[in-house]
Amino acid sequence: MLGQWLDWTLDDKHSSPRSGRFGSGTYQLHAPGILEITPATVRPAAHACVFSAAIHGNETAPVELLGSWLAAIEAGTVTLGAPVLVILGNLPALKAQQRFIRTNLNRLFQRELAETGDEPDRARELMSAVDSFYNRHQALPKLHYDLHTAIRGSLYTRFVVEPFADTVIHPEQWEWLAAADMQAVLHQHQHSWTFSHYSKHYHAAQAFTFELGRVAPFGENDMAALAPMLTLISALSAGEQPPKKPAETMKFFQVQHELMRQAENFCLCFDEDVPNFSRFEPGTCLAKDSVAGDFIVGDTPLHVVFPNAKVEIGARAALLVAPSHAS
Repeated sequence: MLGQWLDWTLDDKHSSPRSGRFGSGTYQLHAPGILEITPATVRPAAHACVFSAAIHGNETAPVELLGSWLAAIEAGTVTLGAPVLVILGNLPALKAQQRFIRTNLNRLFQRELAETGDEPDRARELMSAVDSFYNRHQALPKLHYDLHTAIRGSLYTRFVVEPFADTVIHPEQWEWLAAADMQAVLHQHQHSWTFSHYSKHYHAAQAFTFELGRVAPFGENDMAALAPMLTLISALSAGEQPPKKPAETMKFFQVQHELMRQAENFCLCFDEDVPNFSRFEPGTCLAKDSVAGDFIVGDTPLHVVFPNAKVEIGARAALLVAPSHAS
């Protein structure tokens, strides 16, 4: 059943029954795109794991990655040793193969959310599912890996974003991420209401947003490059210690500034296809906006991440970052 769950979800076929058993545990389908698997035996190193994908519907590599992992769980080549909540976020956008339908789901994960509509309603459903899952497994350390791919190319093909929150990241996490072949880490500088931020901010989870390459249609992703990431989530779901590598094999960056679109005539002053982490020297004009004014790089060079001039007014158009260290 687990290996077919993703196909059923995408084909609007609701599994029957909604719960059952497999070799090393049980499954429960809480709602479309929300699956919980519970081990017959919880291993001593287990975390309460949330693995999420398709918060943006055109990001398919993480969905294929989770499909491969669930197939291994069902086949018994990975033995479940930790409870896992598996989430596919924006199902209509995933079926339409577009980033979102009406608004960006990955800015809505805030308990005080007042917006209405399909994506805000889905955000509330996903927040409630995470709350219930962590409450059921209060005795275990909490972990959330939210899996994405980037709109554009990157000088670091695979990187992670650490959300801003009071929770301290355990040093072993950096070693796990390095062994999973992550190339860079970006520390956020302020609250940003993403899904991984929700788990870190409200539940003190070890939580990250992963960028696992570039957006591509189903079947066109370089899944071989994600084999170390598959090893990481397989180890965590087995309740085992994942492989480690020195954190220093990754590059670390700290957000220095967020470029926000304030006006209709907002524009970025560099090519649309510039890769993430491109460096700009002092004195370079990066953005023009009739409300906010021009943004010019100051005394320290800055690298640009997630540039997108076509965001909604009031939304983030780019992160500007500088080299940093682990934390």
